[in-house]
Amino acid sequence: MSKRTTTAVTLTLAAIAVAATLTATAANRTAAHEQQVAQAAAKARVQRGEYLVNISHCNDCHTPLVMTPRGPEPDFSRRLSGHPESVKMPAPPKLDPKSPWVWIGAGTNTAFAGPWGVSYAANLTPDRLTGIGIWNEETFRKTIRTGRHWGVARPILPPMPWQNVRMMTDDDLSAVYAYLRSIKPVKNQVPDAIVAPPPPAAGK
Repeated sequence: MSKRTTTAVTLTLAAIAVAATLTATAANRTAAHEQQVAQAAAKARVQRGEYLVNISHCNDCHTPLVMTPRGPEPDFSRRLSGHPESVKMPAPPKLDPKSPWVWIGAGTNTAFAGPWGVSYAANLTPDRLTGIGIWNEETFRKTIRTGRHWGVARPILPPMPWQNVRMMTDDDLSAVYAYLRSIKPVKNQVPDAIVAPPPPAAGK
């Protein structure tokens, strides 16, 4: 091989190496950019979910109240963890069906009794044993859309306003789900609801 040919081959190989390096660098930059875009979108979705949870007053029932010198306030150390398992509720007092007082709530604002029975605010944190940590987004969306636990089980009881929450768009529910997955998991086993038997049929 002549010196000229050797030089040409060397230059060609060098050009190929440079091109490969530039291609790899460009691919890495593209991948990094796409990752940054995806991370920004995920962060924006969580922030949107937090906004929706706050304006929908989810904390009003799902975050227990505690008494402070300023009066009852949400205990955000247990944010959205539902009725505290340490607060054992006695049987609710009997209510006169003719009285305008037709339902009552616990001091924590996480347990409620009325004609439907007794209901407890659920643990919405991502704890896998006591919260919704094992729920996927489809299960969450179906639960809200149908007003039934897991989308197929017993009805969600008052005062949960699922009939209003179900009006959110799929994107909004996706954002709420993303936010709920991002908060601190709290191990808190909420009691099962007590569903009242249906009223007797008319004339019986």
